[in-house]
Amino acid sequence: MGIFNVGVSGLNAAQAGIFTASHNIANASTPGFSRQVIVQGTNIPLLTGGGFLGQGTHVQTVQRIYDQFLGRQVLSAEAGATEMDSYLAQISQIDNLLADTSAGLSPALSGFFKGVQDVAANPSSIPGRQSMLSAAQALVSRFQALDQRLAEIRDGNNQQISTQITQINTYSSQIADINQRILLAQAGRPDQPPNDLLDQRDQMLKDLNKLVRVSTVAQTDGSFSVFIGNGQPLVVGNQSYQLRAVQAPDDAERITVATVGAGGTALIMPESQIIGGSLSGLLRFRSETLDAAQNALGRIALTLAQNFNDQHRLGQDLSGALGQDFFNASTLAAPAVRPNSLNTGTGAPTASIDATTIDRLTTSDYRLAYDGANYNLIRLADGLSTPITTDPQLVDGLSIDKSAWTAPVAGDSFLIQPTRTGARNIALAFSDTRLIAAAAPIRTATALGNSGTASISAGTVNAPPPTNAGLQNKVTISFTSATTFDVLDVTTAATLASAVTYAAGADITYNGWTTQIIGNPAAGDVFTVEANVGGVADNRNAALLGALQTRNTMLGSATSSATASYQSAYSQLVSIVGSKTNEVQAIGAAQQGLTDHASEALQSSSGVNLDEEAANLLRYQQAYQASAKVLEIASTLFDEILALGR
Repeated sequence: MGIFNVGVSGLNAAQAGIFTASHNIANASTPGFSRQVIVQGTNIPLLTGGGFLGQGTHVQTVQRIYDQFLGRQVLSAEAGATEMDSYLAQISQIDNLLADTSAGLSPALSGFFKGVQDVAANPSSIPGRQSMLSAAQALVSRFQALDQRLAEIRDGNNQQISTQITQINTYSSQIADINQRILLAQAGRPDQPPNDLLDQRDQMLKDLNKLVRVSTVAQTDGSFSVFIGNGQPLVVGNQSYQLRAVQAPDDAERITVATVGAGGTALIMPESQIIGGSLSGLLRFRSETLDAAQNALGRIALTLAQNFNDQHRLGQDLSGALGQDFFNASTLAAPAVRPNSLNTGTGAPTASIDATTIDRLTTSDYRLAYDGANYNLIRLADGLSTPITTDPQLVDGLSIDKSAWTAPVAGDSFLIQPTRTGARNIALAFSDTRLIAAAAPIRTATALGNSGTASISAGTVNAPPPTNAGLQNKVTISFTSATTFDVLDVTTAATLASAVTYAAGADITYNGWTTQIIGNPAAGDVFTVEANVGGVADNRNAALLGALQTRNTMLGSATSSATASYQSAYSQLVSIVGSKTNEVQAIGAAQQGLTDHASEALQSSSGVNLDEEAANLLRYQQAYQASAKVLEIASTLFDEILALGR
C-alpha cells in the first residue's frame, strides 16, 4: 500500500498548490494582499534492507511572502507623502487667495490711496471726497472678505482634524478586533499563521499610517501593539485606546488632539509629537501658515488704521474742525487675551497695542505664563521668552500690564493674540465727506514789509494734536535783531518766548505746531502762524495721508526702524505663502517618489504576478496528473498481483 500513499500525498500536495495559486490569482487586485506559496516537505522514509524508501510528501505550511523591512519603508514614506499632500491641499487655498490679482489686497490698497491722492489734487471737490470714502469702504470690505475666507479655511481645518481623529479611532478598534481574531486563529495551531488575517491587519495599519505615523511592536502571541507620538498607545493586544478632538484650553477656535485616559479624562497631546500622516499636515498647516497669514493680514489692517488715524487727526475738515479718526478705533479690538481653561488663579492681565511702536508688531501669538515666581511672555513663533517685570511693559509693539492678574497660581497662563482680529474688525468711522481732514489747521505768512531774505515753512501740527483752541491762536515771530526773535501769542497777548537765538532751519515749536525759518532775517522782520480759516482748498494733510502709501511704517524692531510699507508687507506675506507652497510641493513630490519606489520594491516581492501564477497552475496540474498516473500504475500492479494468485 506504500505506493498508493505516495501517490495520494502527491495528489494532495499538488491540489494544495493549485488552491494556493488560484487564491493568489483571485486576490491579485485585493489591496494589501501578499502572495502565498506552499512549503512542502518529505514524509518520514521507511527503512528497509535496501535503504530508506521515500514515503511521499506533505504540505508543511502555506507561507505568506512579505518583507517586514520593505513594509516599514512603505509606511514611513507614505506617512511623509500624505502629510505633504494634506499640507499642500490646505496651503494652496491661501496661496490662490492672497495672490489673486483681483481678489487680493493689493488692488484695494492701490484704489484707496488713489482716492486719497484725488482728494489731495482737488480737496474741495465733494465727488472726489465721496470717491475716497467709497475706495476706503472697498478696502475695508476686502480686509473683511479675506479674513472671512481665512476663518472659513480655519473652520474647515478644524472639521477635517475632527474627522480624521474619528477615522483613527475606527482603525484602532478594527486593528484591536483583528488582533483578537488572529489570536483565536492561532490558538489551535500556533505554528500555522493566518495569512489572510495578517494581510488585512497590515492593510489596516497602512491606512491608519496615512492618517498619522504609527510605530508597531510585535508581541509573542502574534498581536501587534500600535503607538503614535512619543509612545502614546492606540492598540495593545485586543484593547484599543481612543483619541478625542477637543478645544485647545486657551483657544476655543482651535481643535486639537487629546488621548483619552482612565475614566475618560482627555489629555492634550503636544502638536509637535504628531508627526507624519495627513493629520500632521493639517496641524502643521495651521500652526506654520494659517495662523501667521491671518495675523499678518490683521497686522496690516491695524497698522494702516492707526497710522491713517494719527495723521488724519492732525488735519482740518471742511468745517474748520480738527480731523477725527478715519477708521473706527472702537471696532479695532484690543489684543485678545484668552485664559487657559486649566488656570486656578484669579484675575487677568491686559494687553494693548502701543501706537508709538506699532511698527514692531509681529505675526506671532504670545503666551504670558506664571511659574510661581516670574512672569514670562513667550513668543510662540520662535519660543523667545521675555521676562515681564514692570507694568506696563512694551514688547514687540504690545503693552503688557499684569497688575490686574491679582492672584496667579504657578502654571497659569494666558494666550495673547495681538493681530488675529485686525482685518475682521476694521471699519470706517464716518460717511460724511465733509469730515475728511484734507487741509492743515494752520497757515504761515511772511510780513510784506520784511527787509531780510528769510522765509517761513508751511508748518506742521504736532502729534498728538493739541486742542483746536490752541491752534486757532495767532502767533507772531518778531526778529529784534538778525540773530534773535520774540514769540507773541497775539490772541491772548501772552509772550511765549523772548530773545530766542535764531538758527536757520531749526524747529520753532509753540501752541502745538512746528515750523522753520530759513535764510537771513533782518531786525524788524515779522512772521505769523495762525488758524487756517476757510482753507477748503488746502491739501497739505491729504498729501501727507497719501504719502503713507509708500512710507515705511511696518516690520520694525527694537533695534531697527520700520522697513516696509503696507504694500510691501502684503507682498512679503504673499511671497512667504508662495514659497512655502512650493517647498511643500517639492517635499511632497520627493516623498511620493520614495513611496512609489518602496511600494514597487514591496510589490515585486509580495505582489501577485499573474504570469507566474499561470505557470504555477500548469506545474501543479502536471504534478497532479503525474501523481494520478502513479496511482493508476499502482492499481495496475495490484491487479496483476491479484491475477497471479488466481
